[in-house]
Amino acid sequence: MSHLFLLFSLFLAPAFADGGSQKSAQTLCSNDVSHKRQKRDWIWNQMHIKEEIDTPLPHHVGKITSSVRNNNAKYIIEGEYANTIFKVEETSGDVYAFERLDREKKAEYELTALIIDRTNNRSLERPSKFIIKVYDINDNAPVFVQKVFNGSVPEMSPVGTSVTKVTAVDADDPTVSGHATVTYEVTTGGEYFTIDDSVIYTKEPNLDRETKSTYEIVVQAKDAPGFSGDSSTATVIITLSDINDNFPVFKHCEFHFKVPENISVGGEVGRVKVEDIDEPQHRNTRYSFIQGEFRDTFDIVANPYTNEGIFRPKKPLDFETVSEYRFSIEATDPTVNLRHFKPGNPRSIATVTIEVTDVDEPPVFTKPSYEFKVRENHAEVKTLGSVHAEDPDAAKRKIRYIQRRANPNGDYIRVSNNGVIQLPKPLDREFSSSYNITVAAVEILEDGRLSDRESHAHVHVIVDDVNDNAPELVSPEEPRVCENAAPGKVIVRISAVDKDETSPRGFFRYSLATEDSNFSLIENYDNTANITVKYGQFNRELAKFHYLPVLISDNGDPDLTSTNTLVISVCKCNEKGNFTFCEERAKQVGVSIQALVAIFICIFTIIVIALLILLRKRHKKDLSGLGRSVAEIHEQLVTYDEEGGGEMDTTSYDVSVLNSVRKNGLKAEAAPSPYAQVQKPPGNVPPGAGGMEMMIEVKKDEADNDRDLLPYDTLHIYGYEGAESIAESLSSLGSGSSDSDIDYDFLNDWGPRFKMLAELYGSEPSEDFVY
Repeated sequence: MSHLFLLFSLFLAPAFADGGSQKSAQTLCSNDVSHKRQKRDWIWNQMHIKEEIDTPLPHHVGKITSSVRNNNAKYIIEGEYANTIFKVEETSGDVYAFERLDREKKAEYELTALIIDRTNNRSLERPSKFIIKVYDINDNAPVFVQKVFNGSVPEMSPVGTSVTKVTAVDADDPTVSGHATVTYEVTTGGEYFTIDDSVIYTKEPNLDRETKSTYEIVVQAKDAPGFSGDSSTATVIITLSDINDNFPVFKHCEFHFKVPENISVGGEVGRVKVEDIDEPQHRNTRYSFIQGEFRDTFDIVANPYTNEGIFRPKKPLDFETVSEYRFSIEATDPTVNLRHFKPGNPRSIATVTIEVTDVDEPPVFTKPSYEFKVRENHAEVKTLGSVHAEDPDAAKRKIRYIQRRANPNGDYIRVSNNGVIQLPKPLDREFSSSYNITVAAVEILEDGRLSDRESHAHVHVIVDDVNDNAPELVSPEEPRVCENAAPGKVIVRISAVDKDETSPRGFFRYSLATEDSNFSLIENYDNTANITVKYGQFNRELAKFHYLPVLISDNGDPDLTSTNTLVISVCKCNEKGNFTFCEERAKQVGVSIQALVAIFICIFTIIVIALLILLRKRHKKDLSGLGRSVAEIHEQLVTYDEEGGGEMDTTSYDVSVLNSVRKNGLKAEAAPSPYAQVQKPPGNVPPGAGGMEMMIEVKKDEADNDRDLLPYDTLHIYGYEGAESIAESLSSLGSGSSDSDIDYDFLNDWGPRFKMLAELYGSEPSEDFVY
């Protein structure tokens, strides 16, 4: 049949391809006898060949024919698969396939047909394209797009509920009837699920997740019925999703808890556990009391994460009142889907026993807070009231009360050991309108010690106001007035404040202390008043500032009045009334009492330090005077400042002191010096020398021979040479007798190099040398 079809296609009328453009072109005759152009056409139609032909190769595809009449004509084909898969017989134009074709790899091939003169390879006809189509045969089985499919459906779903969809594809030509049609069938698990047009549906209405949560079925895909071909299979894993279809059940029928009586309200007493086989998101257990007394004492709340029932007290427990609670509870789930409820579930009921244990509790105040009122500055009131607490335990110990905190801080309110609230001094409402203290109640143990457990109560004292403060002027900006101000000109608006409580309907009363001024006061009846010009025309030459006393009275009982001074500056103004020049009033600098006390303390400290320094120096002077040897008398002689009137003065200097030293035989009892003593030869005294000159020479010899004494010389001896001397004083005694207060004791800390300086200056200050 196929061969007849190919022959029929070869001898059909010429094909009109490309909209009539594929007509034979006129070419020259090969014998060159006639030069007339002839009409030529390619004679063929579309070629077809079946895939996977099992006959020996090559397979005849079709024939290309041209109307060209030339004995030298030669057929050739060109294209991607020309002369490889497809070849043409040069003279007859028959096209053959030299390979078995697979439509699933390539469904059609496009080639180009040419007819040429074999002698010169000239084209005898215009090239023409043609297509070879490969016919499909049903040689492919359906294949699933994946080996394993997953699906999910709620448990207890009705029959026919869609679960999931599977997909298999057939590589055969879908345009050929039955070649690409796929049918599905459940081969394993068909008692629970079915498939229709690749969609899987439930077949059983009572699929229970708690019984079996996962099903694994096998689905087969094959060609349409009536067509031969292989099939393929895929696995489908179906999971039953949970619904809330089970009630919770207590794990135990009885629960027992112990709890101390001092547990806080809302604290955890214990937990009861239930078992709910549904998944956690569907566990919504609710607990309720169904039998027993004191059900109003406890509350049971479900933990949203563990589904446990937590007992919490709703009010304080008291072992002395009730020591045990017993009741029954039930666990339910109001969100269970009753359509899928499984009958026969037991009632979830359990018995709970709560045992209260005794503890040593702190005292309990009769009230959590106390409030007292007292008038301010009421000296007669010493006691406001009392607080009271009791021992709730059976021991009924005595209670001691202790003040813990106070606001404001200070000794304003006291509490006695027996709880009496006392006032050590009157309270001032202007300092604080209320006072607060925290009172602790502590039990006294049998051995007299205080218990470490205590309770607290708040004491609030309200101070009622007494009108004991006069109103005060609110200092405005410094008021100013033009010297040529007209009568009635408002200078400033004044107001006042009162530290005492003021009635909402009360007003301050303003007035001037004297009418002998160029000012007047007009009340505004809104707790303010205006100061205005009374006569006008101020004279700045007479007064640049006016001190206006203002009286302000309150509406208290009795009323109080204060006198306030308002300083008004008289200024120069221009024609528009603008101030051009005002005198600056000297600011009064005030010193507070605290500052004065600090200054006094500083002055007193300075005076005390100065006295201590003077006493120390006096003490050192006395000690040095007592411990001096005879050899040190020369130091006093050196600093004696009564040396006479100079060269012409022979009477003003008293040498009796010097002579007395020699006559009394006072000699330095110095230890022999380890150094060699240098003796000055006697007889150096010039003839006619007086007693003074001789004494000086003796002292010089002593100073030169005694290494332990200061190195005095004649210039050191003369402190002043008299008023008659033109050269005045040439001695260094003046520099050594200054009134310096410098203490050179610090030289002792400088080491051995400064030992001599420390001995010279540190032990005996120069001001201690007197004649």
